[in-house]
Parts: sequence; structure tokens; C-alpha cells
Amino acid sequence: MRGNDGGAGVGVRGQVEEGNAVTDRSAFLGRWVRWVGLGESLGFLAPALAQLVAAAVWPTGTFPLLVVAGFVEGAVLGWFQGCVLHHRLPAVSTPRWILLTGGAAAAAWTLGLLPSANNSWRDWPVAAQIVVGTLGGAGLLGSIGFAQWMELRAHVPRAWRWIAGSAAAWAAGLGVFMAVATPLWQPGQAVLLSAVIGIGAAVLMAVTMAVITGLVMVRLLPKT
Repeated sequence: MRGNDGGAGVGVRGQVEEGNAVTDRSAFLGRWVRWVGLGESLGFLAPALAQLVAAAVWPTGTFPLLVVAGFVEGAVLGWFQGCVLHHRLPAVSTPRWILLTGGAAAAAWTLGLLPSANNSWRDWPVAAQIVVGTLGGAGLLGSIGFAQWMELRAHVPRAWRWIAGSAAAWAAGLGVFMAVATPLWQPGQAVLLSAVIGIGAAVLMAVTMAVITGLVMVRLLPKT
């Protein structure tokens, strides 16, 4: 009887531990979605402000202003991500995470702005346009995940999955942004109204990205 009782006790403890692990993962996911969604929403205010400044006082400076604003956006996002992640991975360097994220965001903005800054690509052969466009899109979507992987790889196994998961999250987020903002943006529209539309779409983008990256991060983190 004692043997059976012992086996039952082990089974109950196992179920309790499994239940606690599920609860812990759910709590982490909730914190991640809330704070990362907020961080990206706040960070996107930097590019929105850069657009307003460029339109008002420096029309020719749109490119550099947006690249710098992209760094700010990424740094704000990285700070919020790092703060949430630090609770589960204390060894992760939050300052390095912030700098990597900011730099990658600036690079992503650069890649995204290049086609409109230089129209010479329109004269390229179609095959070259497809190849360069595909590589540029992959670089844009994967830039943040790749940069963060450089820090994450020392703390979780198979951290390379974060690159793919982050890219998928940004692809979905940007898809939501374009689906919402593009129909509402109209030629000749007031700059302030355009900014408000962009910010609203950015909030939806941020939440989408936060949910998907949160689900990926939960799978990467060691179980407690």
C-alpha cells in the first residue's frame, strides 16, 4: 500500500508542478504582451514625430530623421522587452539588448526607406528587382530577431528559432499596419491626421507583434 501511495504522491506532485509551469508561462506571456505592446506603441511615436518635423521644417531630412527615430523606437522596445525578460533570464544584459534592438530597428528603417529614396532600381531587370527585393525584405523582417539572437543565444538552447519567430511576428504586425493605415491615408491629407492614423495602426501592429513574439519566447524559455 505504501508503494502505491508513494506512486500516487509522485503523480500528484507531477501534476501540480506541471500546472504551476503552465501558470507561470501564461503569466509571463501576459506580461510580455502588455509591456512589449506598450513599448512598441510608445516607441513608434518617435517616427511619427520625425515625420511631423520633416514636414514642418526639414522636408529633405526625412530619411535621416526616420533612421534616427527608428533607433529610438527600437531602443524603447528593447528596454520594455529586456525588463520583462530579465525576470526569467537575469543573466541577459538589458543594456546590450537595448542597443542591439535599437541598431537593428535603425537598419530595418534604412532598408525600408531605400526604395523610395532612390528610384534607380526601377530600371533594373525584373529578376534583379525580385532578388534584391526578397533579400531586402528578409533583412528588414529578420533584423531585430537576428540582433537579439546575438544576446539570447548564450542563455537559451536553439535560440535561432527567435530569428524566425520574430520575423514572422513583424511580418504579421506590418501586414496589420498596412491593412489599416493604407486605405485611410489619402493624398493631400493633413499631416497631423496622417500621423494619428499611423499611430492607431501602429498600436494594432504592436499588439500583433507582441502576441506572436510572446508565444515564441514562451517556447524558448526554460521551464520552471
